[in-house]
Amino acid sequence: MLPTGIINCTALDRVIFGMPAAQAVAEEAERRDARRVFLVVSGTLDRETDEIDKIRKALGDRYAGYHDKIAPHTPRTDVLDAASKARELDTDLIVTVGGGSATDAAKVMAIALRHNLTEPDQLEPYHWRVNKDGSILKPEFDGGFVHQIAVPTTMSAGEFNALGGCTDTVKNMKEAYDHPELVPRAVVFDPAITLHTPEWLWISTGVRALDHALETIGSLKSNAYCDTLALGAIELINEGLPRVKNAPDDLDARLKCQMGMWMSIVPLVAGVDMGASHAIGHIMGGSFNVPHGHTSCVMAPAVMRYNKSVNGDRQKRIAQALGRAGDEAADAVDDFIRGLGMPRSLKEVGIERDKFEQLAKGAMHDFWTRTNPREITGPDQVMEILEMAAE
Repeated sequence: MLPTGIINCTALDRVIFGMPAAQAVAEEAERRDARRVFLVVSGTLDRETDEIDKIRKALGDRYAGYHDKIAPHTPRTDVLDAASKARELDTDLIVTVGGGSATDAAKVMAIALRHNLTEPDQLEPYHWRVNKDGSILKPEFDGGFVHQIAVPTTMSAGEFNALGGCTDTVKNMKEAYDHPELVPRAVVFDPAITLHTPEWLWISTGVRALDHALETIGSLKSNAYCDTLALGAIELINEGLPRVKNAPDDLDARLKCQMGMWMSIVPLVAGVDMGASHAIGHIMGGSFNVPHGHTSCVMAPAVMRYNKSVNGDRQKRIAQALGRAGDEAADAVDDFIRGLGMPRSLKEVGIERDKFEQLAKGAMHDFWTRTNPREITGPDQVMEILEMAAE
């Protein structure tokens, strides 16, 4: 019997690569006839480099204003502060320059602008929820948002996804917001601007991109299209990340990483659910403030080991793509991450065993815990995975 399924596409118009960010952003703003362009940018990039000034100058009269205070994991309050500025300036296009927190902020900002949200509690009806039976409640709401152009400086890959993460600092929980129109309409790959990204951040988010591909291959619901993209992503990242670590100014290697990052996220956007590595990582980030990339550095091999009993044959393809045919895939991934100098245990990222129960219970509220290849029905099973990554 032939396999059946649906591959979702997005409203992304184009990916521009190899061109200076300032030139690409200015040309896109003109092409879209944007008159009031608002920048959401990395504060460090703005203070310590001239990259943001280059974009301001290239935009000329189209530049309206900026916000450079989005904390990691995108707190609701920071998003609403940025939305308030953008509202006052009658913004008609948002340009993000930075990592995943800036990209996600613009997505949730767009919701706040469209629905005139000004207080953190007003965001409550718009995020996904996991019901007690494991089903996911995805709110429906009107679109018609201010569009986004994204210039990523890390490899988290949220620029290709309509899904945005935003942290409720009262509940201490990172939550998902989604609408098909929230995906950035253009993405700019400028390897040169990523030279300013700290090595640990570039490498760790590169492992995050790798994890998208790992969980695609690990999924029992993937397909030939998504598998091929994921395997290609593993090969590009396997080549590119070590090259960048050894020669940070290797722009060709950086672009290979960016292309691999793009390929890694397409299966997720197309409809392949991720698994426990992403789910546990969301809680590590939102509740324990572990950097986004480090969550995958710690959890990916452990989740692969937990899942091997149900997807071991598929994992063999991961080892082959990493140039380790015949080896245990989890060991190959573990060695790759260790070779890049990244943390490999919960202890290394500040989560001791006395926090495991909180982390495990929190993971049960994440939608991707329920789509892990090996079924997870309660916190005890999450605890098994945490023990594998403890030290």
